[in-house]
Amino acid sequence: MAKPKVAVLRTTPETVLDDYQRLCELAGMKETLDPSATTILKDNISWHLLYPSANTTPWQLEGTILALQSAGFTDLVDVHNKTVVTIADLGDRYNKFGPVLEKYAIPKLYNFKPEDMSWIEYKPRAKMLVLDKIFPGGIYIPDYFVGKNIVHLPTVKTHTYTVTTGAMKNAFGGLLNINRHYTHTWIHDTLVDLLQIQKEIHTGIFATMDGTTAGSGAGPRTMIPHQKDVILASADQVAIDAVSAAMMGFEPMKIQYIAHATELGLGQGNPREIEVVGMPEIANERWGFRVSANLGTGAGMLLWRTPLKVFQKLLFRTPIVNIFIFASEYYHDHFWYPLKGRKVTEKWLQESPWGRLFQTYPE
Repeated sequence: MAKPKVAVLRTTPETVLDDYQRLCELAGMKETLDPSATTILKDNISWHLLYPSANTTPWQLEGTILALQSAGFTDLVDVHNKTVVTIADLGDRYNKFGPVLEKYAIPKLYNFKPEDMSWIEYKPRAKMLVLDKIFPGGIYIPDYFVGKNIVHLPTVKTHTYTVTTGAMKNAFGGLLNINRHYTHTWIHDTLVDLLQIQKEIHTGIFATMDGTTAGSGAGPRTMIPHQKDVILASADQVAIDAVSAAMMGFEPMKIQYIAHATELGLGQGNPREIEVVGMPEIANERWGFRVSANLGTGAGMLLWRTPLKVFQKLLFRTPIVNIFIFASEYYHDHFWYPLKGRKVTEKWLQESPWGRLFQTYPE
């Protein structure tokens, strides 16, 4: 049996669009997706504010679009989701997705707008690990996702709750509704369940991952950005997460969501069983990234991962949850970002070649 393939390339701002096209070709994009189906571009907006390493980059979006079009996939649509602490339209604006989508005449849909799609009950064929218990009233997904290809656009970064976040975690926003925070205590198995569902509903699954600027620390928002000049792609969502995790300095099979998905045969998380193509030597790098927590994510860890979790229904399934939503939004947007994040972002815009490339994209 052939090993799953992950393509990895070193890139530059001058060559990144061409490199994304080569990357996707190396990773077998054309062979993975159904040419007769619509292809969803599922961008990643971890924070609606501009912050290096947090969100899909405009060149990642543009390079992936060019790769899809050159492979004959022209029926493309971009889908935004929202969370209780991120605003999709602001994320689209501040991260300059809109001008890229307009340039290639790609429509933009929202999974939370009834005029774009409806949420329907879905009964998975596979046995769920946790989702049927978390949502005993039924698992609901967007009807629009069924019968379509999906291409995930995550970045290389750490995450306080899942160690790393990538292709598998990118389905979290798209497939679960605004009450997805119910799952945080069981987040690893939730991601495995979502991959099971994706394999049932999508005609093809692919991912490109941008590590031109990668994030270490209290992800997925308040991280320390590091210039790494790396991009990845794969049809195996587990394998691409495993390779990026190893590069960051983690043991992939010690990360629960990667290990559980591998055990269930949903992909390959053991780096020794993955074929790295393009520039395989890059996959041997170990960056020494570390996971940490900030005030917001640290409070979440206490409430979701300690004995305090017995109060979850009271705190997160009643109007009391709005206190936590307000506190998280205020801390991230109105305290941490003005105090620290804006300085980091401005330094990146001025001093990083990727920040300067970002400024060349139209507002």
